[in-house]
Amino acid sequence: MHIKSAEFVMSNSDVAKCPNTTLPEYAFIGRSNVGKSSLINMLMQRKSLAKTSGRPGKTQLINHFIVNKSWHLVDLPGYGYARVSKSAKKTFQAFITKYFEKRAQLVMAFVLIDCRHDPQPIDLEFMEWLGSSGLPFGIIFTKADKLKPNALTRNIEAYKKVLLQDWEDLPPHFVSSATGGQGRDEILGFIGGINQEINSGH
Repeated sequence: MHIKSAEFVMSNSDVAKCPNTTLPEYAFIGRSNVGKSSLINMLMQRKSLAKTSGRPGKTQLINHFIVNKSWHLVDLPGYGYARVSKSAKKTFQAFITKYFEKRAQLVMAFVLIDCRHDPQPIDLEFMEWLGSSGLPFGIIFTKADKLKPNALTRNIEAYKKVLLQDWEDLPPHFVSSATGGQGRDEILGFIGGINQEINSGH
């Protein structure tokens, strides 16, 4: 997929106020500091479309971007914030949950996982919740450039093994690096393929 345009549409915390269109929507979510903004900027080939920050938990709203005037990319708040109060955490979790439950336009969620770490309970729990809620999702392993190829393969295989304890099949997964552009063609190609199916009425 060639990205001809990518524009910010709106930010809010109320699902009812999200864009009122029928365009397919792809949500990106992950733990704080997983490299979500960097990944979105790499996919769109824009330096600062999504705001990157050294401070985890910077994205605290539902952010809609329109891509090629034909689909929405949604940047969602991270879960597991290091620096917000318990009550703020609850509020965020409530509107993230509401977004997933109520947003009919949502085609797929991409859960971002830092490939350098062992499988984290918070990620596994979130994917378990998506699965039990019947919400399609894929996994994007981020920061692949930070590991040597053997270590990268080993970590991803370890992750798959843990997932297959609870899942019959693995969700689609991609390996990415925001600095090297790795995974860009695969992720955009995957989204493009789904959009094509939607447009042809399948």
